[in-house]
Amino acid sequence: MREEELSMKKGIHPKYYEKAVIRCACGNEIIVGCTVPELRVEVCAKCHPFYTGEQKILDTSGRVEKFMKKYADYYKKLEKQEKK
Repeated sequence: MREEELSMKKGIHPKYYEKAVIRCACGNEIIVGCTVPELRVEVCAKCHPFYTGEQKILDTSGRVEKFMKKYADYYKKLEKQEKK
């Protein structure tokens, strides 16, 4: 093939940075090729719980009870209507 067929059109593509840096909030830096020189992210593979094996457990105890207490009158009315 001719070189003209393999090259990109001039003037329509953004500048490509061979050594762009992705910086994570944890301090990890990754060198990649990108159209922007620097990217900032909050989570990366080094600090994400899925990859590190550390799970953050949320305190979910009492949520169902809180919901049932909040809507207890509604459910009582439904039961009375179903019995009729």
